[in-house]
Amino acid sequence: MPSFVPSSQETYEDQRLYTSARLVEVSCLDCLATVGVKKNSDHHTSIQWTADAVAACPELGRRDHTSAGRDSFRPCPRMLASIEAAVRDGAVEIGAHDGY
Repeated sequence: MPSFVPSSQETYEDQRLYTSARLVEVSCLDCLATVGVKKNSDHHTSIQWTADAVAACPELGRRDHTSAGRDSFRPCPRMLASIEAAVRDGAVEIGAHDGY
């Protein structure tokens, strides 16, 4: 269940900007899972995983998902390396624009 449902067009647009504006598709160089990525700074990376991407990632598949432990929130190191390669290649731009 969503924690917030926009009630006006302006609020919906704010939600879209915050959650999905400037997302760039990046595919893992290992398993080819594709995620949406946004880098607001060198130290901030937002990664949006789809159910298909989670299913395609062998690293995430090996994890124990029965608990809500920290293991559930660790990123896939192969995906992180793929994102960094995309940044170096210029496919993912660093920096927020208009606050997003």
